[in-house]
Amino acid sequence: MLELMRQRYAWLAVTLAAAVLGGQTAQPVMARRRPAEVANAAVQRDLVYKRVNGEVLALDFYSPEKFPGPLPVIIWIHGGGWSRGRKERCPAVALVDDGYAVASIDYRLSRTAPFPAQIEDCKAAVRWIRANASKYNLDPDHIGVWGHSAGGHLAALLGTSGGVRELEGDGDNMSYSSRVQAVCDVAGPSDLVRLYQDASRSSGDKSGKAMSAVAALVGGSVEQNQTNAIAASPIRYISKDDPPFLIIHGENDPTVPVTQAESFAAALKAAGVETTLEIEPARGHGAVGPKFRLTIKTFFDKYLKK
Repeated sequence: MLELMRQRYAWLAVTLAAAVLGGQTAQPVMARRRPAEVANAAVQRDLVYKRVNGEVLALDFYSPEKFPGPLPVIIWIHGGGWSRGRKERCPAVALVDDGYAVASIDYRLSRTAPFPAQIEDCKAAVRWIRANASKYNLDPDHIGVWGHSAGGHLAALLGTSGGVRELEGDGDNMSYSSRVQAVCDVAGPSDLVRLYQDASRSSGDKSGKAMSAVAALVGGSVEQNQTNAIAASPIRYISKDDPPFLIIHGENDPTVPVTQAESFAAALKAAGVETTLEIEPARGHGAVGPKFRLTIKTFFDKYLKK
């Protein structure tokens, strides 16, 4: 049985590594990554979930070819420092075989629109899924979200900012909730002011990139845009009604320090939110290690398949 489980999740390990490493490499503006594929899945690409300021935002939708009833949904949010990345690389597709529908979304990048555009788009995707639940045979009451790095930040922000009107945006499907029922945050920052300040006191290429990424997101240096940086921080909105969190972080992450995960998890637990923190020894900002592949599936099974 153990050997079967190893084989089952070997593909997920490769896909996770490719997604994370790919998200850290700058891409040409017009470049498109190779779409994720999974056996025995029905795939619908480029479904438009939002139109804003002349830009069309789409998602790729994966579901089992045969399924008995409404499916729980996992939304994948890509990383890339909020300034790059696309929906085509999606490690979450490995969970389609376990009875999940998966939506991999694009969102407005910081080089074209500053915060709160990114979280407004993520919330719009959640509302679109609920509005179209009957069309695609989805369970609108069991939606989870999973992201890495910048995607982990947006996943966490979805989790803590449910009902925060100033981050909802506007457009279609506003009568539907943007709340999610489970969050998997891998290597995402939770306090952008602290991240920027810590990076400014450090030396090295990674620190400079972190400062640049945060500045591009919030519209300039944090010294001059502190209010926006606070508003973009998931830790600001924590409340006892937040969904369960699984937080995974590398012990030696040079881009997003592990202290971001530790302080975030502590604040969630203090508020009474069900929270699991997993620190990967000796790992940096890269892929999730073999130890946690099954952990992620088990986490979603517990909260999305009740």
